[in-house]
Amino acid sequence: MKKATRRLALWRADLDGGVCAAPEECVEVLRDRGPISLVLEHQAYGMTPATRTFETALRQDIEWQFGDIVWPDEVRPGVFATVSWQAGRPDEVVVRTTAMEEPIRVDGVDYFHEYDPRVVTREFEAGTSNRGQVLYAVRKHGRVFDDGSAVLAEAGLAARTGLGRGSRGTFLLRNALDQLIREGYLTRVTGSLDASGYPAYPAVGGQKTADMLFYAPMVEPAPYPGEEEAGREYWVSGFVRKLPRGAQPSERQVALHEQVTETELEPGYTFVKKHRRNT
Repeated sequence: MKKATRRLALWRADLDGGVCAAPEECVEVLRDRGPISLVLEHQAYGMTPATRTFETALRQDIEWQFGDIVWPDEVRPGVFATVSWQAGRPDEVVVRTTAMEEPIRVDGVDYFHEYDPRVVTREFEAGTSNRGQVLYAVRKHGRVFDDGSAVLAEAGLAARTGLGRGSRGTFLLRNALDQLIREGYLTRVTGSLDASGYPAYPAVGGQKTADMLFYAPMVEPAPYPGEEEAGREYWVSGFVRKLPRGAQPSERQVALHEQVTETELEPGYTFVKKHRRNT
């Protein structure tokens, strides 16, 4: 029996538009067929299994996709969806998300389902602050790695932020950048650029070295809904955070990690101890 399966990360445009890309193998059969039942199998907030069925049809935009889907609110940009179709049931498509064992928080946004860190980095909503514009430039226009970290040549930052020109623009940019570095959102590192200006980090031999801005997502455990009360403090468990290549954790962080987990801290990571957070 012919079967087609595709696993893809959902972008914000997919969620807002209520669409999902289709496996190429089913296009020839379904392109002129309709209506099609799309069955969404999903665990709400990673806990409660639920199934919803939508009447849809195959349509072509940039690629072939199914429409008229109402994605659950807790499905964030970057969440993986697995789309399955069988020739024996040609009028039905099944879309599944996969709940994680425990929810996590990525830069303040809670994720309950498996996701692609690269898409999460790219789909950052900057807001209107100067800090947001600088962080957006690095995450949107920099080179993104598989773990969601990103680098951007600092020399190209001003052109990407839209903070204005002249002495005022320079001041606003420097102030926002210094604040992000001070708070640990960005780190200055040395990388390199190829002939086309594409960044590499660590620096590649034979390429021109350049000052880079390095971003690594803040990933920490998150509570399930109802486990934290608004306006009250709650404990965040200790967690590890990636460091820029070449950076080392302090002896204190290494000792804390070993004391808490009874395991050695992996190279390239630091340990953030258990702390209180206000909701």
